[in-house]
Amino acid sequence: MSKLWHITLSVSGVESPLKEVRRGLEQLANDHPFLLTSRYANDHAEIRYWEEARDLHDAAAVALRLWGEHRQTAKLPPWEIVGLEVIDRETYHQRIAEGYGPPPAAPVGVHPY
Repeated sequence: MSKLWHITLSVSGVESPLKEVRRGLEQLANDHPFLLTSRYANDHAEIRYWEEARDLHDAAAVALRLWGEHRQTAKLPPWEIVGLEVIDRETYHQRIAEGYGPPPAAPVGVHPY
């Protein structure tokens, strides 16, 4: 049985032109339809989305492959994953209700920091 997991993936590396970073993240959003929001600068980005998986291990494994698997097709910068948070839906909503954690992803899309 699957459940929803909220993923926050952080990547960083050498500086890239902002236009190229934005274009790559927009293509990633097209390729990965569950992408909620991305924030970016010229040397780092944060991607937030929901993943359906059997357990945390499966959700984390998929998240850790996301950047590398789409690097060529979306023409993403050659950055490394520097952070990963995977939490279940209940924990996500509990954090929001308590005023702790990131606000819900609104507006959805790709935005500069």
